Amino acid sequence: MRKIFLFFSMILIAAALLAAPLKVAFIYVAPVGDGGWSTMHNEGRLHLERVFGDQIVTDFIESVPEGAEAEVVFRGYAQRGYDLIFGTSFGYMDSMVKVSQAFPNSTFMHCSGYMTTDNLGTYFGRMYEPRFLSGLIAGAMTKTNIIGYVAAYPIPEVIRGINAFAMGVQYVNPEVKVHVVWSNTWFDPAREKEAAESLLDIGADLITQHQDSPAPQQAAEDRGVFSIGYNSDMSAFAPNAFLAAPVWDWGPFYEYVVRNVMDGTWTNEQYWGGIKEGVVDIFVSDLVPDGVAKLVMTMREAIVQGLFHPFDGPVYDQSGALRYAEGERPTDAELLSMDWFVNNVVGKIQ
Repeated sequence: MRKIFLFFSMILIAAALLAAPLKVAFIYVAPVGDGGWSTMHNEGRLHLERVFGDQIVTDFIESVPEGAEAEVVFRGYAQRGYDLIFGTSFGYMDSMVKVSQAFPNSTFMHCSGYMTTDNLGTYFGRMYEPRFLSGLIAGAMTKTNIIGYVAAYPIPEVIRGINAFAMGVQYVNPEVKVHVVWSNTWFDPAREKEAAESLLDIGADLITQHQDSPAPQQAAEDRGVFSIGYNSDMSAFAPNAFLAAPVWDWGPFYEYVVRNVMDGTWTNEQYWGGIKEGVVDIFVSDLVPDGVAKLVMTMREAIVQGLFHPFDGPVYDQSGALRYAEGERPTDAELLSMDWFVNNVVGKIQ
C-alpha cells in the first residue's frame, strides 16, 4: 500500500511540475511608458500574456541603470526561480554574462549584445533597413539640406543606424548633410530636446533621433519643422511634425523564444532579424506625400526580396575613402562592428 501511495504521489508531483507556468522576466533601461524602446519591449511582454495565458507568468522592472544595479536585478530574478530572463539594453551585457554563469538553470536573452554563454543568447533586429527607408523620406522633404540627428552613444548599433539613414538621404538627395549631436543618453527628455534644439539652431529643418523619448520630435514641432522618430509611432507627441519612424515588433520573436524554452529546443543563438522576419519595419504617417511613400514601399520590398541592401556600394566614408565598391555589400561582422561615418554625415565619433 505504501508503495502505491508513493507512486501516485510522484505522479501528482510530476503533474504539478508540468503544469507550473513558465516564469518570464523583463528588465528595461527606461520607463515602461517612455513611448519608445521600453514601451515596445513591454508590448512584446503583453503579447506573451495574450498568447500563452496561464501557461506563463511575466514580470518586469523598469528604469534599471546599466552596471552594478542591473546585476543585482538579474541575480534577484534568477534566485527567485525565473525560467527565462530578458535584458533589453546593450549595457546589461557584462552583468548578464556574469549572472548567467552563476545560474545555469535559468535561460537568459540579451538584446543587442554580442557575448553568449551556455544559457545566454543574444537577439536584435536589422534596424538599419527601416533607418534607410526613413532617410528616403528625410532626403525628399528637407528644404535647407540640413538634417539633424540626435544620437545616443557612439556604439556600432547607433553608428550603423546613422549611416543607414544618411545613405537613404543620399539616395534621393546627394546635396544633404546629416549633422550629428551626441546626447550620451538613452532616456533623458530634457537633454535630448536640448540637443535637438542645437541642431535646429544651425538650420536643420528635419530632426531624427536614436533615443527612447519623443523629446526631439517635440522640439521639431515647437519650431514648425518635420521629424522622424524611432521605436514606435510617435505621432501623438508631435502630430504636426511626425513623418515616420523605424519601429520594433518584439511580440512574435518573444513568442518564438518562449516556445523554444517550453519544448526544450532553445539554443544560445545570436538572432538578427529584419523587415522580412517582422522584427523591424517602418511606420509612415499621412504627412508624407504619396509619391515619397510609394518610393519607400518599393524600396522596402526590394530589401525584403534581397534585391537591395542599404549599404550596397559604392559607399565612401567621411575621409573620402571607398569602403564598399560597386557591387559590394558589407558582411554582418562588418555591420556589427561599424565605427566610421559615411561621407554625408557631419560630426565625430566621440
